Amino acid sequence: MSLLELSARVLGVVGAMLVVASLVLVGPARLRATRENVRERIREAGPAVAVLAAVLLVNSLIRDVSGDLSQLVGVQITYRIYAIEGELVAQIQSIASPVLTAYFSNVYVYGYAFLMIFPLVAYFTLDDQRPMREMTIAYILNYGIGLICYLAFIAYGPRNFMPDVVDPLLYHHWPRSQLLTSEINRNTNVFPSLHTSLSVTVALMAYRTRDAYPYWFPVAVFGAASVAISTMYLGIHWATDVVAGTVLAVFSVTAAERIRAFTDQHDGSVRERVRVLAVWRD
Repeated sequence: MSLLELSARVLGVVGAMLVVASLVLVGPARLRATRENVRERIREAGPAVAVLAAVLLVNSLIRDVSGDLSQLVGVQITYRIYAIEGELVAQIQSIASPVLTAYFSNVYVYGYAFLMIFPLVAYFTLDDQRPMREMTIAYILNYGIGLICYLAFIAYGPRNFMPDVVDPLLYHHWPRSQLLTSEINRNTNVFPSLHTSLSVTVALMAYRTRDAYPYWFPVAVFGAASVAISTMYLGIHWATDVVAGTVLAVFSVTAAERIRAFTDQHDGSVRERVRVLAVWRD
Protein backbone atom coordinates (compact mmCIF):
# COMPACT_ATOMS: atom_id res chain seq x y z
CA MET A 1 0.00 0.00 0.00
CA SER A 2 1.44 3.35 -1.09
CA LEU A 3 1.24 6.60 0.87
CA LEU A 4 -1.48 7.82 -1.50
CA GLU A 5 -3.56 4.69 -0.99
CA LEU A 6 -3.08 4.86 2.77
CA SER A 7 -4.07 8.53 2.85
CA ALA A 8 -7.17 7.76 0.78
CA ARG A 9 -8.08 5.00 3.22
CA VAL A 10 -7.73 7.32 6.21
CA LEU A 11 -9.73 10.06 4.48
CA GLY A 12 -12.46 7.57 3.61
CA VAL A 13 -12.80 6.22 7.15
CA VAL A 14 -12.63 9.65 8.78
CA GLY A 15 -15.06 11.04 6.21
CA ALA A 16 -17.57 8.31 7.05
CA MET A 17 -17.16 9.06 10.76
CA LEU A 18 -17.78 12.76 10.11
CA VAL A 19 -20.95 12.06 8.14
CA VAL A 20 -22.39 9.83 10.86
CA ALA A 21 -21.41 12.22 13.67
CA SER A 22 -22.83 15.20 11.80
CA LEU A 23 -26.18 13.49 11.31
CA VAL A 24 -26.37 12.20 14.88
CA LEU A 25 -24.77 14.99 16.92
CA VAL A 26 -25.46 18.06 14.78
CA GLY A 27 -28.70 16.91 13.22
CA PRO A 28 -30.19 17.23 9.73
CA ALA A 29 -32.24 20.31 10.66
CA ARG A 30 -29.23 22.34 11.78
CA LEU A 31 -27.22 21.18 8.77
CA ARG A 32 -29.98 22.36 6.42
CA ALA A 33 -30.29 25.69 8.24
CA THR A 34 -26.56 26.30 7.83
CA ARG A 35 -26.97 26.59 4.07
CA GLU A 36 -29.12 29.69 4.47
CA ASN A 37 -26.32 31.92 5.78
CA VAL A 38 -23.11 30.22 4.76
CA ARG A 39 -21.55 33.47 3.54
CA GLU A 40 -22.13 35.21 6.86
CA ARG A 41 -20.56 32.32 8.76
CA ILE A 42 -17.57 32.28 6.42
CA ARG A 43 -17.16 36.03 6.87
CA GLU A 44 -17.07 35.64 10.66
CA ALA A 45 -14.90 32.53 10.88
CA GLY A 46 -12.87 33.01 7.70
CA PRO A 47 -9.99 35.14 9.05
CA ALA A 48 -9.16 32.73 11.87
CA VAL A 49 -9.44 29.72 9.56
CA ALA A 50 -7.14 31.44 7.05
CA VAL A 51 -4.53 32.05 9.75
CA LEU A 52 -4.81 28.42 10.86
CA ALA A 53 -4.26 27.27 7.28
CA ALA A 54 -1.19 29.51 7.04
CA VAL A 55 0.20 28.13 10.30
CA LEU A 56 -0.32 24.57 9.09
CA LEU A 57 1.42 25.42 5.82
CA VAL A 58 4.40 26.97 7.60
CA ASN A 59 4.51 24.01 9.97
CA SER A 60 4.61 21.57 7.05
CA LEU A 61 7.38 23.53 5.32
CA ILE A 62 9.51 23.84 8.44
CA ARG A 63 8.97 20.22 9.44
CA ASP A 64 11.41 18.99 6.80
CA VAL A 65 14.25 21.05 8.29
CA SER A 66 13.09 21.25 11.90
CA GLY A 67 15.25 18.30 12.89
CA ASP A 68 18.43 19.99 11.66
CA LEU A 69 17.43 23.32 13.21
CA SER A 70 16.64 21.66 16.50
CA GLN A 71 20.06 20.01 16.57
CA LEU A 72 21.62 23.46 16.18
CA VAL A 73 19.58 25.43 18.72
CA GLY A 74 17.71 22.85 20.77
CA VAL A 75 18.35 21.52 24.26
CA GLN A 76 18.53 17.75 24.76
CA ILE A 77 15.94 16.81 27.40
CA THR A 78 15.38 13.10 26.79
CA TYR A 79 17.58 12.03 29.70
CA ARG A 80 15.80 14.49 31.98
CA ILE A 81 12.44 13.04 31.03
CA TYR A 82 13.73 9.53 31.63
CA ALA A 83 15.05 10.62 35.04
CA ILE A 84 11.56 11.82 35.95
CA GLU A 85 9.49 8.82 34.91
CA GLY A 86 11.88 5.99 34.15
CA GLU A 87 10.23 3.03 32.41
CA LEU A 88 6.63 4.07 33.05
CA VAL A 89 5.74 3.64 29.37
CA ALA A 90 7.15 0.11 29.44
CA GLN A 91 4.96 -0.61 32.46
CA ILE A 92 1.93 0.68 30.57
CA GLN A 93 2.81 -1.64 27.70
CA SER A 94 2.90 -4.58 30.11
CA ILE A 95 -0.90 -4.79 29.79
CA ALA A 96 -0.67 -4.97 25.99
CA SER A 97 -3.01 -7.32 24.17
CA PRO A 98 -4.03 -7.70 20.51
CA VAL A 99 -7.41 -6.10 21.23
CA LEU A 100 -5.93 -3.09 23.05
CA THR A 101 -3.24 -2.63 20.40
CA ALA A 102 -5.83 -2.66 17.62
CA TYR A 103 -8.03 -0.20 19.52
CA PHE A 104 -5.31 2.31 20.38
CA SER A 105 -3.77 2.07 16.89
CA ASN A 106 -7.08 3.00 15.31
CA VAL A 107 -7.64 5.73 17.88
CA TYR A 108 -4.20 7.22 17.21
CA VAL A 109 -4.81 7.45 13.46
CA TYR A 110 -8.55 7.58 12.75
CA GLY A 111 -9.89 8.78 16.09
CA TYR A 112 -7.43 11.64 16.35
CA ALA A 113 -8.17 12.92 12.84
CA PHE A 114 -11.90 12.76 13.54
CA LEU A 115 -11.50 14.67 16.82
CA MET A 116 -9.61 17.44 15.04
CA ILE A 117 -12.07 17.95 12.19
CA PHE A 118 -15.52 17.35 13.65
CA PRO A 119 -15.55 20.40 15.99
CA LEU A 120 -14.94 22.67 13.00
CA VAL A 121 -17.96 21.15 11.27
CA ALA A 122 -20.13 21.31 14.38
CA TYR A 123 -19.23 24.86 15.36
CA PHE A 124 -19.60 26.15 11.82
CA THR A 125 -23.29 25.17 11.96
CA LEU A 126 -23.93 27.29 15.07
CA ASP A 127 -25.57 30.70 14.70
CA ASP A 128 -23.05 32.01 17.24
CA GLN A 129 -19.65 31.72 15.57
CA ARG A 130 -17.63 32.54 18.68
CA PRO A 131 -16.91 28.85 19.44
CA MET A 132 -15.71 28.39 15.87
CA ARG A 133 -13.29 31.29 16.17
CA GLU A 134 -12.09 30.15 19.59
CA MET A 135 -11.54 26.63 18.27
CA THR A 136 -9.41 27.79 15.36
CA ILE A 137 -7.45 30.23 17.54
CA ALA A 138 -6.77 27.43 20.04
CA TYR A 139 -5.52 25.23 17.19
CA ILE A 140 -3.25 28.05 16.02
CA LEU A 141 -1.76 28.43 19.50
CA ASN A 142 -1.25 24.68 19.84
CA TYR A 143 0.58 24.35 16.54
CA GLY A 144 2.55 27.57 16.94
CA ILE A 145 3.75 26.87 20.47
CA GLY A 146 4.28 23.21 19.62
CA LEU A 147 6.57 24.13 16.72
CA ILE A 148 8.61 26.41 18.98
CA CYS A 149 8.96 23.63 21.54
CA TYR A 150 10.03 21.15 18.86
CA LEU A 151 12.79 23.51 17.81
CA ALA A 152 13.81 24.40 21.37
CA PHE A 153 13.81 20.87 22.82
CA ILE A 154 15.31 17.65 21.51
CA ALA A 155 13.36 14.74 22.92
CA TYR A 156 13.33 11.19 21.61
CA GLY A 157 10.25 9.09 22.25
CA PRO A 158 10.45 6.03 24.50
CA ARG A 159 10.31 3.61 21.57
CA ASN A 160 13.48 5.25 20.18
CA PHE A 161 15.23 5.95 23.48
CA MET A 162 14.80 2.50 25.01
CA PRO A 163 13.83 0.10 22.20
CA ASP A 164 14.89 -2.87 24.31
CA VAL A 165 11.96 -2.39 26.71
CA VAL A 166 9.41 -0.34 24.70
CA ASP A 167 7.88 -1.80 21.55
CA PRO A 168 6.62 0.28 18.59
CA LEU A 169 3.22 -1.38 18.85
CA LEU A 170 1.60 0.78 16.18
CA TYR A 171 4.07 -0.44 13.56
CA HIS A 172 3.81 -4.02 14.75
CA HIS A 173 0.04 -3.91 14.37
CA TRP A 174 -0.05 -1.77 11.23
CA PRO A 175 3.39 -1.59 9.55
CA ARG A 176 2.17 0.58 6.66
CA SER A 177 1.11 3.33 9.06
CA GLN A 178 4.76 4.35 9.22
CA LEU A 179 4.34 5.77 5.71
CA LEU A 180 1.83 8.24 7.10
CA THR A 181 3.34 9.03 10.50
CA SER A 182 6.78 9.65 9.01
CA GLU A 183 5.25 12.47 6.95
CA ILE A 184 3.93 14.14 10.11
CA ASN A 185 6.26 13.26 12.98
CA ARG A 186 10.00 13.29 13.57
CA ASN A 187 11.87 11.15 16.09
CA THR A 188 13.02 14.22 18.00
CA ASN A 189 9.73 16.13 18.26
CA VAL A 190 7.83 14.40 21.06
CA PHE A 191 7.71 17.20 23.67
CA PRO A 192 4.97 18.19 24.13
CA SER A 193 2.51 15.68 22.69
CA LEU A 194 0.46 17.59 20.14
CA HIS A 195 -1.85 14.59 19.81
CA THR A 196 -2.66 15.11 23.48
CA SER A 197 -2.78 18.91 23.44
CA LEU A 198 -5.09 19.11 20.45
CA SER A 199 -7.35 16.32 21.71
CA VAL A 200 -7.64 17.88 25.17
CA THR A 201 -8.30 21.23 23.48
CA VAL A 202 -11.25 19.63 21.70
CA ALA A 203 -12.53 18.17 24.98
CA LEU A 204 -12.25 21.52 26.79
CA MET A 205 -14.09 23.30 23.99
CA ALA A 206 -16.73 20.56 24.04
CA TYR A 207 -17.26 21.35 27.71
CA ARG A 208 -17.65 25.04 26.95
CA THR A 209 -20.22 24.27 24.23
CA ARG A 210 -22.04 21.46 26.03
CA ASP A 211 -25.32 23.41 25.97
CA ALA A 212 -25.29 23.42 22.18
CA TYR A 213 -23.95 19.86 21.81
CA PRO A 214 -24.62 17.94 25.05
CA TYR A 215 -23.84 14.53 23.56
CA TRP A 216 -20.62 15.66 21.93
CA PHE A 217 -19.05 16.49 25.29
CA PRO A 218 -18.79 12.89 26.62
CA VAL A 219 -17.69 11.66 23.20
CA ALA A 220 -14.93 14.28 23.06
CA VAL A 221 -13.74 13.53 26.60
CA PHE A 222 -13.62 9.79 25.96
CA GLY A 223 -11.87 10.36 22.63
CA ALA A 224 -9.30 12.75 24.09
CA ALA A 225 -8.51 10.36 26.94
CA SER A 226 -8.13 7.49 24.48
CA VAL A 227 -5.79 9.50 22.27
CA ALA A 228 -3.63 10.56 25.22
CA ILE A 229 -3.36 6.99 26.49
CA SER A 230 -2.68 5.68 22.98
CA THR A 231 0.41 7.86 22.63
CA MET A 232 1.97 6.17 25.66
CA TYR A 233 0.59 2.67 25.07
CA LEU A 234 2.02 2.67 21.53
CA GLY A 235 5.41 3.85 22.84
CA ILE A 236 5.32 7.14 20.93
CA HIS A 237 5.25 9.62 23.82
CA TRP A 238 6.37 9.82 27.42
CA ALA A 239 3.90 10.57 30.20
CA THR A 240 5.76 13.87 30.58
CA ASP A 241 4.85 14.74 26.99
CA VAL A 242 1.21 14.01 27.74
CA VAL A 243 1.22 16.21 30.85
CA ALA A 244 2.91 19.03 28.92
CA GLY A 245 0.37 18.62 26.13
CA THR A 246 -2.48 18.90 28.61
CA VAL A 247 -1.00 22.11 30.05
CA LEU A 248 -0.63 23.49 26.52
CA ALA A 249 -4.28 22.67 25.82
CA VAL A 250 -5.50 24.49 28.93
CA PHE A 251 -3.41 27.53 28.06
CA SER A 252 -4.52 27.53 24.41
CA VAL A 253 -8.23 27.35 25.21
CA THR A 254 -7.97 30.04 27.89
CA ALA A 255 -5.93 32.33 25.66
CA ALA A 256 -8.19 31.68 22.66
CA GLU A 257 -11.24 32.87 24.60
CA ARG A 258 -9.48 36.07 25.62
CA ILE A 259 -8.11 36.71 22.13
CA ARG A 260 -11.54 36.17 20.63
CA ALA A 261 -13.13 38.54 23.17
CA PHE A 262 -10.48 41.18 22.46
CA THR A 263 -10.92 40.96 18.69
CA ASP A 264 -14.71 41.10 19.06
CA GLN A 265 -14.40 44.25 21.14
CA HIS A 266 -11.97 45.78 18.66
CA ASP A 267 -14.19 44.89 15.69
CA GLY A 268 -17.18 46.36 17.50
CA SER A 269 -15.32 49.61 18.10
CA VAL A 270 -14.32 49.82 14.45
CA ARG A 271 -17.89 49.18 13.28
CA GLU A 272 -19.20 51.84 15.66
CA ARG A 273 -16.69 54.38 14.35
CA VAL A 274 -17.67 53.59 10.78
CA ARG A 275 -21.35 54.00 11.69
CA VAL A 276 -20.75 57.34 13.41
CA LEU A 277 -18.68 58.57 10.46
CA ALA A 278 -21.42 57.56 8.03
CA VAL A 279 -24.06 59.38 10.10
CA TRP A 280 -21.86 62.48 10.34
CA ARG A 281 -21.39 62.56 6.57
CA ASP A 282 -25.11 62.26 6.00
